[in-house]
Order: sequence, then structure tokens, then C-alpha cells
Amino acid sequence: MRVLVVEDEPKLAAFIRKGLLEDQFAVDVAGDGETAVRMAEAARYDLIILDIMLPGMDGFAVCAAVRGRQPDLPILMLSARGLIEDRVQ
Repeated sequence: MRVLVVEDEPKLAAFIRKGLLEDQFAVDVAGDGETAVRMAEAARYDLIILDIMLPGMDGFAVCAAVRGRQPDLPILMLSARGLIEDRVQ
């Protein structure tokens, strides 16, 4: 299974990547939204783990761009936001 991790915090991205690699996943990491969209267009992923708060293009915009081309691709969105409105969105 190939996973794209989209996280702008290097330590958190490395932590997630390490855990997935230990469970035998193939993992690529993107540190910003624009790179994530390019990577998702260039390769086939089974899952995207996507931070919402990214520099430049935020996670919602990345999700919309990827969904436009791959509507069935599972996307797990991560958020440090605590408001119910943010989590429901």
C-alpha cells in the first residue's frame, strides 16, 4: 500500500512516516499543498494523510484538487484545530 503524507512540520512528518514504514507501507512525504497535488497527479496512492493547515495551498484546497481527478481516493485529514466547526468542515 502506498501512502502520501502531507505535513509541513518535519518532525511530525518523519514520525508518521516512520510508523507507516514499520508497518510495511510505502511512504512519500510532501511538505506543502502544491507539492502534494503534483505528487498525487504523478503517482498512484492508496491513501493520502493530509494536514489541513499547510503553507500556501491549505489541506481543503489540496483535497478538492485531488478529488477532482481521483474521487475514490481515501483522504484522512488531520487537524490541530479544536473548534467543532473546523472538525465538521
